[in-house]
Amino acid sequence: MQTKEDIVNNWLPRYTDTPLNAFGSYILLTNFSNYVKLFADMHGVEIRGTAKAMQTATAGKITIINFGMGSPNAATIMDLLTAINPEACLFLGKCGGLRSDKNKVGDLILPIAAIRGEGTSNDYLPPEVPALPAFALQKAISTTIRDYEQDYWTGTVYTTNRRVWEHDAEFKEYLRKIRCLAIDMETATFFITAFKNKIPAGALLLVSDMPMTPEGVKTTESDTKVTNNFVEKHLKIGIDSLRQLIYQGLTVRHLKF
Repeated sequence: MQTKEDIVNNWLPRYTDTPLNAFGSYILLTNFSNYVKLFADMHGVEIRGTAKAMQTATAGKITIINFGMGSPNAATIMDLLTAINPEACLFLGKCGGLRSDKNKVGDLILPIAAIRGEGTSNDYLPPEVPALPAFALQKAISTTIRDYEQDYWTGTVYTTNRRVWEHDAEFKEYLRKIRCLAIDMETATFFITAFKNKIPAGALLLVSDMPMTPEGVKTTESDTKVTNNFVEKHLKIGIDSLRQLIYQGLTVRHLKF
């Protein structure tokens, strides 16, 4: 395997147990297996890759993929997806809310940009390149959220490679200074690697905890409540956002990469 094309054509099926011709041309990405199960149950389709690193389910033109957690995995899946050259890719992630005056658990955040604090994206583009989504895809998501009669926050997300930082007072003070709405581990990497690979990409984040205070740090109990109360709607909005593009024949390939 001498070229990137050779590698990704082999590795995407190997990681997912899904043949290239079985993927839809519109992709939902998630960090959680329960999103894949919900999607499969909604559409009465099978889940592939249960014994592999990544699980998938496909209904019509939409495939959902659980790619795992963290910025290296986000970069990996965006490289692998060049094997199928999707029309659009939408990340449905969870995030920590940083502004108790602005958001709360269960809120939706439609990021307009992400700060590249994770390091992984530096292997793809210089650090001064901003991490931005495809505007047309974010617009479709915004319209769908309104169709559901929901509100959302829009702003900047900080992406970090640290998973355990809630005890770090100095890092928390830094987060207050940069005035981001939320923090996660994938969004900036996802935007940069999508741009590098010429894949139109967007994101819709669900606030799952408020980690700037001790009582707001995620626990097993609080995460179960988020799953029970908010995850299904988060997924449905993601599905319908892609359907809006499919059924209306809209394209998000508005940029010449």
